[in-house]
Amino acid sequence: MLGLTEEELTAVRLSLRVALWATAASLPFGVLVALLLARGRFWGKTLLNGVVHLPLILPPVVTGYVLLLLFGRKGPIGAFLAEQFDIVFAFRWTGAALACAVMGFPLMVRAMRLSIEAVDQRLEQAAGTLGAHPAWVFLTITLPLAVPGIIAGMILSFAKAMGEFGATITFVSNIPGETQTLPSAIYTFTQVPGGDAGALRLTLISVVVSMGALLVSELMARQAERRLAAT
Repeated sequence: MLGLTEEELTAVRLSLRVALWATAASLPFGVLVALLLARGRFWGKTLLNGVVHLPLILPPVVTGYVLLLLFGRKGPIGAFLAEQFDIVFAFRWTGAALACAVMGFPLMVRAMRLSIEAVDQRLEQAAGTLGAHPAWVFLTITLPLAVPGIIAGMILSFAKAMGEFGATITFVSNIPGETQTLPSAIYTFTQVPGGDAGALRLTLISVVVSMGALLVSELMARQAERRLAAT
């Protein structure tokens, strides 16, 4: 595979693993928050919207440091999870997945929210007047119609996770085989003599994976739109 070394292959595999877990773990929360922001009418909605999008405007290093304070072994959440459930995030690949999920969450929610807002509420109201439960209305009407946006949000989150560097390296450091993702590995190669070739190979892998993800998302979104148009 492009003459990759074992160290480079490990970084590629870890990045894919982290990105997939970050996307999958944040998906249900992303759909829920997007629905709340698109359809909800409650006090604190503006505050929730601001908190969700905060990682987009904060320096990634700041986000990583906040995660370290909260989920580190001595942090309030991290210490509780470690003592009660033996779950550790700091300096583990799971922490890299958490950091990537946090950084990609605003992009996921924004795409999903716009898609849900585009759904004609008259369809939902009509189902409600016929006696359908709100949860059933969401599952049978809102969710299927919002599928293209949900797919787009997932792909944006995945692509962000593949390229995340600042928050990840601050929270879980750059440990080969454990937390060294593609961006961290590329950075490491640029800092050592003769590492340009390795950095270039990993850069090409990053471009190919990101472009592939975007193409797949476009194909899936088009298929979903065709299925909806046929119904």
